[in-house]
Amino acid sequence: MYSQLYFDYNATTPCSKQVVEVMLPYFKEDFGNPSSSHHAYGWLAMSAVEEATHSIAKSLGVSRNSLIYTSGATESINMVLKGVARKLKAKGKHIITTKAEHKAVLDTCKFLEEDGFSISYLDVDSSGLISLEALNKTLRSDTILVSILYANNETGNIQPLHNIAKLVHDNGSLLFSDTTQALGKVSLSTILDLVDFACFSGHKVYGPKGIGLVYIRDNENRNTVPSLIQGGGQQKKQRGGTINTPLIVGLAKAIQLAQSTLNIESERQKKLRDQLEQSLLEKIEMTVLNSNAPQRLPNTTNVSFAYVDGANLLTALSRQIAVSNGSACNSASVEPSHVLVAMGVDRNLAYASLRFSIGKFTSVEDIKKAVEIICKEVTKQRENNILWERRNV
Repeated sequence: MYSQLYFDYNATTPCSKQVVEVMLPYFKEDFGNPSSSHHAYGWLAMSAVEEATHSIAKSLGVSRNSLIYTSGATESINMVLKGVARKLKAKGKHIITTKAEHKAVLDTCKFLEEDGFSISYLDVDSSGLISLEALNKTLRSDTILVSILYANNETGNIQPLHNIAKLVHDNGSLLFSDTTQALGKVSLSTILDLVDFACFSGHKVYGPKGIGLVYIRDNENRNTVPSLIQGGGQQKKQRGGTINTPLIVGLAKAIQLAQSTLNIESERQKKLRDQLEQSLLEKIEMTVLNSNAPQRLPNTTNVSFAYVDGANLLTALSRQIAVSNGSACNSASVEPSHVLVAMGVDRNLAYASLRFSIGKFTSVEDIKKAVEIICKEVTKQRENNILWERRNV
């Protein structure tokens, strides 16, 4: 085992032992292809997939017909954005998103721009939230889709989807929300009724990597998302390829477990997050909290330390703490977080920012140890910074 404290649960989570156990039979004994409809091996596999789908639908409070399995949220995002664009381009070629979206959305939008679509990127305020007035002004008669991240993966800040959905639907446009980070952390019971499309990844909720979902709210919307991957007509002809029985079974178990402990874990992790934030703000001078929206994830915080070289701090901390400076999908970038820049955070502060994400194995003692380590390292970094010495001059 690694000796590091783990504070990067938004990047990925360890696969639950219970999840691994339910998957194992479908790698060996019940290994049939669900599409093999002429023998018992296929029947057993398809039965397992159907039971898993029923379980997920029940956990999320949605129709089982509203779910399409993918390899993860990135594929789901590509499927929705490219699918809607392709299907509705005769109606319009205008899409709205935000400057603080996950890179999977932003990169897909860039791809669509090269294909002739017009993309409007909404600004966000210092809390990472869009202006409803700006959204309303940006909506057009040819706006076919609005893509708004529900809970930001870097800051945990949550967008007011209830108000956003009304504006979008009153305009006759469709609403897609990347809800990947929210699953298992906050209730989605009302959110999934507001959006036309949403997406999830198994490895964010102690499930396996390589499995995810597209949620399509109703049958009418299903026709607006053609298959991204062709080949065999599996999954109601909306996603070709052999259905991954063990991972689907594991995903269902992971979601069921996450939903069963959601309220308890949400409250526990919120207390730990608040303890971490309060300790850092009290003990480290000129600490800035970037996670400050009225509603936010209970497990996530983003903190900046003035007069500190972010790269050096991250490298030093990595010997003892697994933490990130933003999204794992963009961790190799030498640029500051695009989310923080969009929020108006000074670039120097954005460079010196860390995202801490707490999980079900995080303890009070972990928080105390992390604060102690961070305090020592920030102090050491500042001692070698002449600007820190002259800050009050």
